[in-house]
Amino acid sequence: MAKSCNPENIWQPFGAFSMMVLQGSGQVVHLKGQVSLDASGAIVGPGDMRAQVRQVLTNIKTVLAAAGGKMSDVISLTHFTTDIQAFMQTGDIRQEFFADPYPVTTTVEVAKLYDADLVIEITAIAEIPRERFKAPPQAQVMHL
Repeated sequence: MAKSCNPENIWQPFGAFSMMVLQGSGQVVHLKGQVSLDASGAIVGPGDMRAQVRQVLTNIKTVLAAAGGKMSDVISLTHFTTDIQAFMQTGDIRQEFFADPYPVTTTVEVAKLYDADLVIEITAIAEIPRERFKAPPQAQVMHL
């Protein structure tokens, strides 16, 4: 089980994030950066930050569920956005998916993503408790 920590001797979080997450004994899962694509691969909300943040977080939730995970298992997020000001206005959406204690986060503004209609990509690391973790049947050994 991961534990959130906000040390007292540093500035305190002003949004939906923690300063540090201590990794426990669960199964660590690294998620590919998700963009705003629906199940068929079509872009949801072209150019619309709010629609895309909601779709991206829904995609992360779906990927985690395939391994028995929940959004509360996420310990780290990295956001790549083409408009950091617009992204900073989506805290209410992020709070629909995450509750305190929040995962650690890093947000970076980039010039563009692979498609001009995409404005956000988020990658995540989660720790799923071993008693809930289930390897998806599609999982393959990467290294022998």
